[in-house]
Amino acid sequence: MSFNVSEAERLKLYVQKLEKLETERKETQEQISEVFKQVSNDGFDAKILRRVLRLRKMEAKDRTVEEELMHLYLHALGMV
Repeated sequence: MSFNVSEAERLKLYVQKLEKLETERKETQEQISEVFKQVSNDGFDAKILRRVLRLRKMEAKDRTVEEELMHLYLHALGMV
């Protein structure tokens, strides 16, 4: 299989764009980690904050269903 010049150039542009995005993602992840360190240093629980962030992304209905299932499972395991 071979590429013509136009296809090779498009492929090169995609690779460059993906490399740039990977670099940006790494930088963003480092910034997020730094904020979580600050959170911990200020006495907040980073693990709980991560859960809060995950829950905030959910629709209210989905959160309610998850909470009900969690309660049901905990109750079934004798943890409530």
